[in-house]
Amino acid sequence: MSLDLDYLRRCAQKGAFTRILIARTAGSVPREAGTSMIVWAEGQEGTIGGGSLEWEAVTFARTMLATGGIASRTYPLGPSLGQCCGGSVTLAFEVFADDIPAALPYARALKSGAVWDARRAEAAARLRPDQSPAVMGDWLIETQPPSAHPIWIWGAGHVGRALVGVLHPLPHIVLNWVDIASDRFPQIIPENVTPLIAATPQRLAHHAPPAADHVIVTHDHALDLEICHALLGHEFGSVGLIGSATKWARFKGRLSALGHSHAQISRISCPIGDISLGKHPQAIALGVATALLSRAEETAHKQAGAQ
Repeated sequence: MSLDLDYLRRCAQKGAFTRILIARTAGSVPREAGTSMIVWAEGQEGTIGGGSLEWEAVTFARTMLATGGIASRTYPLGPSLGQCCGGSVTLAFEVFADDIPAALPYARALKSGAVWDARRAEAAARLRPDQSPAVMGDWLIETQPPSAHPIWIWGAGHVGRALVGVLHPLPHIVLNWVDIASDRFPQIIPENVTPLIAATPQRLAHHAPPAADHVIVTHDHALDLEICHALLGHEFGSVGLIGSATKWARFKGRLSALGHSHAQISRISCPIGDISLGKHPQAIALGVATALLSRAEETAHKQAGAQ
């Protein structure tokens, strides 16, 4: 994981805060290095996991708001914390107000007197997102976050809303949410979700990035077909369509008649989700989200291996 400066700037609009970052881990731990959370004098956002670990960390983070600066602490996850993970976690605590870094990579000394040299500067410049954070001697370094993965959700009904509810808190995802009218959306839309309103939504398909994943859950079967048709004429990462086996059998015939090959049509998944979970909107959303996250993780590993 890595540092999102825009997110920190948004956090600073609510006042000074302490960022808690998992800088290092050893053995069995609740969350991985790079996980972070934000703590204000009143309120917090995110989680580093661990129950008692997080409670102690948040308490210390609030004491730091009065003093500022940066500190690091290592916590053994054993009986002293009432936990049985058996590993250890090194946390970095850093207070921010209006001093958000201007650019990345961002390096800061964990101890006074630490010397920054050309060798460390060169190593910091080569860091990949999957190698961040890095502790080099007495220096903590974070780099550019990975590119946000685009997901397009077509339809703002019950399943669309459930999908947004599950997906929007996840890191490194950007959501575009499409429907035919503004009154089909809820009054409050998360800030990392972009509503797109169009009388003919299928015309928006060519605006989607080639690697985007699409989930089609509109209120209208005819519109579903038009969106499938439009996406098959455009590059995409994946397409999932809500519906039964009967609906999909009809769609395959109609898409074939529209000129799409069997190989193209077979890239669309229908039904979506995990049918063993049932047909409740939240159950469908959980199944779809799991599949999307697995795919995104697989893509990230391939990209990291290619670098």
